[in-house]
Amino acid sequence: YKVNPWDLYDMHGNVWEWCEDWYTDSYSKTPRDESANYSGEKKNKVLRGGSWYNYPGVLRSAFRFGVFPNYQNVSVGFRLAGTLP
Repeated sequence: YKVNPWDLYDMHGNVWEWCEDWYTDSYSKTPRDESANYSGEKKNKVLRGGSWYNYPGVLRSAFRFGVFPNYQNVSVGFRLAGTLP
């Protein structure tokens, strides 16, 4: 695949990615400064992005849902991010 505008390759459809945020049903209840959401019910954590077995409509970073923090599945993981020297 070709590189995307942020110099990343093949970013969608690998695994659902855990996020630091606690899930809330509306973005209006989340911080406006792009920080993680630490407020609310604190029942479910956010998963984003879809995995290898999902249809294309959910293979995007904006697609999210909440699951219990101890949820385990072969389609759930996390992404390490950093900068190159």
